[in-house]
Amino acid sequence: MPHLIRLLKQARQIGTQRFTIVSLFVLLTLCTPSVWAALPSIDEFTQNMTEKDGLIPIYYDGTNDKVYLSVPSSPTQYLFQSSLPHGVGSNDIGLDRGQLGKTRLIGFERFGNKLLLKQINTKYRASHGSEAEKQSIDEAFADSVLAGFVIVAQDDTANLIDYTPFLLSDIHGIKNRLSGRKQGSFSIDPLRSGVYLARTKGFERNTELEALVTYKGSHPGEYVSQVTPDPESLSVHLHHSFVALPEEGYQPREYHPYSGYWKFRYFDYSTPISEPTEQRFITRHRLAKKEPYAPISEAVEPIIYYLDPGIPEPVMSSLKEGASWWSQAFEAAGYKNAFQVKVLPEGADPMDVRYNVINWVHRATRGWSYGSSVVDPRTGEIIKGHVTLGSLRVRQDYLIALGLTSPFSGEKSTTTAQQNMALDRIKQLSAHEVGHTLGIAHNFAASENSRASVMDYPHPKISLINGKISLNDAYDRGIGVWDKHAIAYGYQDFGGNADEQESLGKIIMKARSAGLSFKSDADTRSARHASSNGHMWENGSDPLAEFEHISDVRRIALNNLGLETLPDNSALSSLEDKLVPIYLLHRYQLEAVAKQVGGLVYEYERKGDYSTPLGQKVVPPQIQQRAMQQLITATTPEYLTIPQPLLSLIPPTAYGSDVTREHFGSKMGLMLDPLSAAASASNFAFGLLLHPERLNRLEWQMMSSQDRRKKVGVEMLVRQILSVHWYKGETSPLAKRLRLVALNAIIQAVENKALAPEVKLAAQKALIEFHEWLEDEADNDEYEVLHGYFDTYWKTGQWPASFEVKPLPPGSPI
Repeated sequence: MPHLIRLLKQARQIGTQRFTIVSLFVLLTLCTPSVWAALPSIDEFTQNMTEKDGLIPIYYDGTNDKVYLSVPSSPTQYLFQSSLPHGVGSNDIGLDRGQLGKTRLIGFERFGNKLLLKQINTKYRASHGSEAEKQSIDEAFADSVLAGFVIVAQDDTANLIDYTPFLLSDIHGIKNRLSGRKQGSFSIDPLRSGVYLARTKGFERNTELEALVTYKGSHPGEYVSQVTPDPESLSVHLHHSFVALPEEGYQPREYHPYSGYWKFRYFDYSTPISEPTEQRFITRHRLAKKEPYAPISEAVEPIIYYLDPGIPEPVMSSLKEGASWWSQAFEAAGYKNAFQVKVLPEGADPMDVRYNVINWVHRATRGWSYGSSVVDPRTGEIIKGHVTLGSLRVRQDYLIALGLTSPFSGEKSTTTAQQNMALDRIKQLSAHEVGHTLGIAHNFAASENSRASVMDYPHPKISLINGKISLNDAYDRGIGVWDKHAIAYGYQDFGGNADEQESLGKIIMKARSAGLSFKSDADTRSARHASSNGHMWENGSDPLAEFEHISDVRRIALNNLGLETLPDNSALSSLEDKLVPIYLLHRYQLEAVAKQVGGLVYEYERKGDYSTPLGQKVVPPQIQQRAMQQLITATTPEYLTIPQPLLSLIPPTAYGSDVTREHFGSKMGLMLDPLSAAASASNFAFGLLLHPERLNRLEWQMMSSQDRRKKVGVEMLVRQILSVHWYKGETSPLAKRLRLVALNAIIQAVENKALAPEVKLAAQKALIEFHEWLEDEADNDEYEVLHGYFDTYWKTGQWPASFEVKPLPPGSPI
């Protein structure tokens, strides 16, 4: 470039005509590749910088706070992993310490004076066929260029680039996350950001880079304000990892819907016409026996998980014990010492992709734990397991245990049993999240097989012994039979001569023959789902019997809550903290009950799994009718009344204490509002029972039945609700509120656009009957007003008496 500037100066001195011919020649000469040869060598450019050798060598310019990468000139692919070592600390925002970003297959490609960092499209491929066929797929689907860099120096084998701008970029999507959560408008401030040299390292097979990145913002939201000292300045750490591609030898394993694993897939357009393009495999770590044919053998390389050294005791020991349960499953699959749990060595970086880690993460409020992984996007091989455990989870279980077992006085003044229950829960939690990082999916049906898997969401199993609550067997200890099935499918080494597909088929047949149930997220997460089994946070094989049991436990616990529930010197208003989880103890069992209504019985079945296909069956009518009755019961004053002695003990929230979302919503100011608490719980049950897709299934099943008299359709269901809440004519303040909740819920369901037209008609028939009943009760002023509301509703389609019910305090996770 200095040559061009000098040339332009000369042009002004020698005149335009003389310059024309000479300048064109010189310009063409300077614009040839020989110009780029004038770049300094890497050694010259970096002579005063700090060098860190590794997979991609790093140079740090401390004077200008810049980091440079020496990228090999030869075409090389890497795995690229972004992550968030220092988080925000808010469960609602969802930017946690140690959170992994995307795993990408990338390569650097030179264009003139630039290197482009390209993410390669691995979803669409041609694994076989000619080079031309493979090229046609590459050209058919787009790649993504993530960043571009001007080459600042070079030598025969490498190009040097200034990586700093990309290291300080928003690769984790924090700006969009904050905006999406309505937490304000934020952008990166480079002057308040910098390279974090302590975690910028080079190793033989990976290069690690990290930066402190500050986001400046305006109009920060509630959650940002809660967790940052200055909500207009949010500083986190962002981490980049370049990882060498795994060595050859990993063999992908076929996915089966009953295997218990997540699905890894890509589309292969080189498959024969008779075969599907979708190729499906499981995600798993690489593991093989030293002696493939031996019944028991050590692993060539064991799977080792490392615990966050910042975990306090006794939590550290509990998490180590729970995670170590997986060794039982690997031993059952023929391995010795193949799965190990240790504490992360001093000086090791948890973001280093060489370490599988279990992180203990703090947030301002309780929230989810999760297990994620760095997965090779070409094969599904798990490179790194990364567990995030929320530290407040253990306190929630302790709170539940205290509420269940009060009062505390005399011999019952200690809470050792309650603490042990909470520790037993996080042992299970540790095993659960590690299971995800082994590739294993949820199994929400495991509780139906005597707690057969740690991959379920367990509710504490509470016993009643002589009318008293016992927590002795609240949580299971150890790995389950389903977990052993999953590890056998994913990790068993069949030896070189074995037919792997046949061996995997035998594992599937063995689990089916044992009657093991499996239902995962797609069939369980929402109230809309039709599966009659596979429920979160519940126990037992009979959801209706378990509802009766949990209701008995709830009644006893509510009656036991009182002054002796509290430690000395506690504010009386803090009794509400203990009340909430006990009052709502039944909420998840209600979800299991609701799925019997309009429910279906089915498995993840493939052709040939059974000699006679199971297909799908409708839940028997008598079970559905009983489930409806239980759901309606859970909306009544009898079920939802807070005992008066307890209610009279709880004053408005004490000065110095916070009203949080863990409390009931109130229409009465700071005082505990028993009517709104009951309305919230009642409305929750109606939301489950009157979900439009459930009502659609219920009506279809009734209309399809050969004997409709044995089935309850939507018209009859609405009549039952109105009968319980209106036709009985109860007049207590709570009864008045709950019958309005019931009517409001029915009309909301009727007006939901997802409700099928014939189902809407059936429900409206019952409402017309109710409208006529109101007319017969003309001497009641309240009923006369409602009668007028219905006149308006039939004319306009708008319900004048609609009102908002306070939402329930958060339940999950427990």
